[in-house]
Amino acid sequence: MMILVINAGSSSLKYQLFDMENETVLCKGNCERIGLDKSFIGHKTSDGRKAEKEVDMKDHKDAFMQVNAMLTDAQYGVIKSTDEISAVGHRVVQGGAKFSKSEQITDDILNGIRELIPLAPLHNKGHVQAIEACTEVFGKEIPQVVVFDTAFHATMPPKAYIYPVPYEYYEKYNIRRYGFHGTSHRYVSNRWTELTGKSLEGTKMITCHLGNGSSITAIQDGKVIDTSMGLTPLDGFMMGTRCGTLDPSVVTYIEEKENLTPQQMSNILNKKSGLLGISGISSDDRDVTKAVDEGNERAKLAHDILRYEIEKFIGGYYVALGGCDVMIFTAGLGENQSRHRQAICDQLACLGVKVDPELNKQMVLGKEGKISAEDSKVEVYVIPTNEELVIARDTQSIVKAMK
Repeated sequence: MMILVINAGSSSLKYQLFDMENETVLCKGNCERIGLDKSFIGHKTSDGRKAEKEVDMKDHKDAFMQVNAMLTDAQYGVIKSTDEISAVGHRVVQGGAKFSKSEQITDDILNGIRELIPLAPLHNKGHVQAIEACTEVFGKEIPQVVVFDTAFHATMPPKAYIYPVPYEYYEKYNIRRYGFHGTSHRYVSNRWTELTGKSLEGTKMITCHLGNGSSITAIQDGKVIDTSMGLTPLDGFMMGTRCGTLDPSVVTYIEEKENLTPQQMSNILNKKSGLLGISGISSDDRDVTKAVDEGNERAKLAHDILRYEIEKFIGGYYVALGGCDVMIFTAGLGENQSRHRQAICDQLACLGVKVDPELNKQMVLGKEGKISAEDSKVEVYVIPTNEELVIARDTQSIVKAMK
């Protein structure tokens, strides 16, 4: 079975084509700057063929037509016809309280995603546009499935997801914690069971998705009890350009002093804060690390804040879980920044966390495995995430159940 996985935004569309017989990626690519000048598509096959070309894409329909053409291209394609594709799986960021599991797309499901646009204006609007464009280009005959970032977090109890603002806002506007990166947290927690042969049942786990966008999740018996991102992906701890949790008065104070609109303030908090805002250098941790090595004090401060906030979240979830058996690092920083992992775990020594420095240094660039020392009271793992595979698997499962 061939499954095409789509991750669409307001001006981008990433894709991967899976052969589910052995769960291999036949090709992957991305369409960038959709609806803007100088839009382009980049494409790479599993056997190393690459293509990149600038092409006009005024909307998501144009993007899907380019994907279609690239998949079947005589030189760069991996299939003869899109008839070989059994189904399409879409990542959807915001499922709200409405969707707690992956779903086959119907008119009702699509309308439900559309109704949630106010909770994720840029993301869900792009997802709806992509689903409609996919139907238009590939036809109604190919089933489509949606996998929600928020669904894995649907097991949180009310004490974790209700905000202490007047309850009427929860009732009127669904203001609550939803959490994100659910497919990533779900993948690495399940991958741990495959690596160890152990069960999630009876296991207390903290998963750390650390990248340009980051979140930490507390998992007990395979179910989420709390997570750091909230109503939006802005909540939690400092990220590449996002501020994370703030005293709300910081927002209103800056708005008043700078005479800013809510939208301008949102732009500052989402796109100009975090590592970028503190270091003044970059949102890319590699650039900040280089600056730290060169003695830049603001870059060092940015790293100190990042690690400190991560350590506090892990400590809080340790208490929420009543202990911790396993901690997992994943995503760009979690998988590749051994210095962050070492520093964070050293600070968590009070909880019995201890990593093997050599194992920690080796576990980068796609490697997975245990990095904790033998006498550590908490097992620590590095597991590269694979959100696209989760989407492909859910899509395959739902399509098979249809037959």
